[in-house]
Amino acid sequence: MSASNVGSKIWSMATALRDDGIGKSDYLEQLTYLLFIKMADEYSQPPLNRNIGIPADCGWDTLRTKSGKELFDHYEYVLKTLAEKSGTLSQIYTGAQNKISTPSMLSRIIEMVNDEDWSSMSSDVKGDIYEDLLEKIAADTKSGAGQYFTPRALINAMVKCVRPEVGKTVADPCCGSGGFLLATKDYIEKNNKLMNTTQKKFMKFQMFRGWEIVPSTYRLCLMNLFLHNISDFDGVPPVIRADSLLADPGDRFDYILTNPPFGKKSSLTFTNEEGEQESEDRVYNRQDFWATSSNKQLNFVQHINTLLKVGGTAAVVVPDNVLFEGGAGETVRKKLLETADLHTILRLPTGIFYAQGVKANVIFFERKAASKHIQTKEVWIYDYRTNIKHTLKKSPLHESNLDDFVKCYCPENRAKRTETYSSETPDGRFRKFTYDEVISRDKTSLDITWLKGGADEEDFTLAKLLETIKDKSAAIAVAVGKLETLIGDVDE
Repeated sequence: MSASNVGSKIWSMATALRDDGIGKSDYLEQLTYLLFIKMADEYSQPPLNRNIGIPADCGWDTLRTKSGKELFDHYEYVLKTLAEKSGTLSQIYTGAQNKISTPSMLSRIIEMVNDEDWSSMSSDVKGDIYEDLLEKIAADTKSGAGQYFTPRALINAMVKCVRPEVGKTVADPCCGSGGFLLATKDYIEKNNKLMNTTQKKFMKFQMFRGWEIVPSTYRLCLMNLFLHNISDFDGVPPVIRADSLLADPGDRFDYILTNPPFGKKSSLTFTNEEGEQESEDRVYNRQDFWATSSNKQLNFVQHINTLLKVGGTAAVVVPDNVLFEGGAGETVRKKLLETADLHTILRLPTGIFYAQGVKANVIFFERKAASKHIQTKEVWIYDYRTNIKHTLKKSPLHESNLDDFVKCYCPENRAKRTETYSSETPDGRFRKFTYDEVISRDKTSLDITWLKGGADEEDFTLAKLLETIKDKSAAIAVAVGKLETLIGDVDE
């Protein structure tokens, strides 16, 4: 069966489960648990004969030959037992729970997984199937999974600009489902057809590092990387489940590509003396940070600067507030301009992320060795926001939309860049600003635009706002109706 047919078959099961009350992200999580056991079983057979560490009473046949309550009870036993193992097994199954509501549905999923010979598929095919499932789930905005998903078109453009090389290390301190790491792997493989065995082994086991704080997303990321031939059944997982901002891990990397989670502040939730849930802003007091702040994007920018090797390059998606916020924001921008080469900013339009109305940018910077001299000479800004319209369904972002930016970025030799803006071409989208011009701006703001927005841009935004208000109003009306019914039943 072709990859597209396998993917369609798996996705159709997600639709069936939705009618049974199972969320699509929960389905993919259960699929991950079962798929890992099935592949381990395949690898244990001749000619591979590998011992993956799954106990005999938790093997694939023990699931496939059971039904009804016996299957349900045994599946829960398998999840609990594998969680107590070490290495990748423990990382995938820790906290695992059976969320399939009926034995018959669990049996159907097991048979669907059993029908395919997964070990015979190439890593590209398996990986593409899983990536497609992740993207479909992210598009289901009700699940909330979209917050962990960066548009692939944007990721690929960022990777093209950075141009990662064979034998160098890549990290993502908030890696979500692993999109940046996998796009980097794909770029390197396409541009280095003759890698030797040592280079391929380095790519599989040492090149990539990630951190992810959300347990369910962490599991999906591990499986996604595994299916793309990054890491193996045994050994140290390439992704760590932790809040990467808590401490400097000590390791340094050649490239960092990332999209830190949206939302201005980090917070902690705790139970007070009255037993009630409260939250407070989390502030990271780190000696390597230039400023103390509860703004997690500013913290991530500082953290990424720490993680880079001297000469290393970062490409980071950040919201507008990182470019203009005063206080700690101004301190971080000044220090970044002084100590690193913050050479490029890509202004992004709204409508490309699953979180609605997000105004974001990509900043590109290179870490420099300590020096008394200012390291940023010029900041080049590409405005792909003004008069640009995208929506997730009718007008999604495509890789070709960013081809002009990549061309202007001139990744093969940034010294040969040329502005497309001038007094004669005021609509040019690529313009440079000197360090002195930037530092003289109020709060050293990097939120710079020179293009005039069209009259329809405000109407477009207003139309979206009205559409959101109508949707919210309808939801409120439904909720009020249900509440009135409930109150009526209580009164009776």
